[in-house]
Amino acid sequence: MTSTEAATPLATATPGLRPWLVPAGLVLLSLVPVAAGAARLGELASDPAVTAANARFVEAPVPVVIHIVSVTVYSLVGAFQFAPELRRRHPRYHRFAGRVLVPAGLLTAASGIWMTLTYDLPAKDTPVVDGARLVVGTAMAACLVLGVAAILRGDVTHHRAWMARAYALAMGAGTQAVIIAPFTLATGTEPPVRNTVLMLLAWVLNVAVVEVVLRRRGQLGARR
Repeated sequence: MTSTEAATPLATATPGLRPWLVPAGLVLLSLVPVAAGAARLGELASDPAVTAANARFVEAPVPVVIHIVSVTVYSLVGAFQFAPELRRRHPRYHRFAGRVLVPAGLLTAASGIWMTLTYDLPAKDTPVVDGARLVVGTAMAACLVLGVAAILRGDVTHHRAWMARAYALAMGAGTQAVIIAPFTLATGTEPPVRNTVLMLLAWVLNVAVVEVVLRRRGQLGARR
């Protein structure tokens, strides 16, 4: 299974970019949530005092640990699937990485849904955000399944598209950090309505970017 030929839509649709610019940008986008996850794992490993901010994680660490580990693997390893040079020169690595990324992605989606349904979430997370998380997690898992089904029947084009969409949904946390952090730093507050709007905007932006790139690549292919 060549699970992440998904690299091609983003990379080939931006011919002016150097081959490693797209994966490097995706790694940078992942750094804030990955660092936050590492800090959370370190906290849980240190037998922390229970506070309002960490009570849900201390009392039920399994889903958050699964989520942090799986999304870290998915976001960082997945970024290099968008490097066309690596894919061309090392196809066996590309296929092996894909076999790791699919279960990591499914665990990311499933654990995200698990946390949403079982944790008492902070006040800044409105029911709209909770609902969006359930939709995003379900959609991400569906994209992964559709991507695997496509490559199993030899449909590389749709495989690439579904895998790119799954990755875009998973990267919502990175885009949210970029969008929300300036407002939080400027005001020192996280009002629920603003937080909800900006979190939804991040997911919409990620999906929109991928769909534009996929459409552009389709148009380029049609002219050949």
